Amino acid sequence: MVPEEGEIRSYERMFTEEDIERFAELSGDSGRQHVERDAEGRLMAQGLLTATLPTKIGGEMNYVARTLDFEFLQPVYAGDTITCETEMTRVSEEEHRTLLASEFVCTNEDGTEVLRGESDGQIPK
Repeated sequence: MVPEEGEIRSYERMFTEEDIERFAELSGDSGRQHVERDAEGRLMAQGLLTATLPTKIGGEMNYVARTLDFEFLQPVYAGDTITCETEMTRVSEEEHRTLLASEFVCTNEDGTEVLRGESDGQIPK
């Protein structure tokens, strides 16, 4: 279903230690903060793992991004539940595609913003 301008779509998930470990294997991003626990015993999720939330919302629409701009605001750790809300800020129809721009914000269970950004792309018809 093609989104409407002003529409907000959301997705929520909890990141696990296994998610962080698997993403490190897949991406090669195995920086110390992702494989060694911090002073509080936590593993930090990779920023791009957190960024899979807005891309999951785009994937549900068959959206093909042209640009993605991320601002990582706070770390995300295993056990954190993150909610991503994506607002469709511009939608225009063309013969073979729908052009779409969006803004997104991801918050943790405490309501703290951990990631925000925007994207521009299309949904092929």
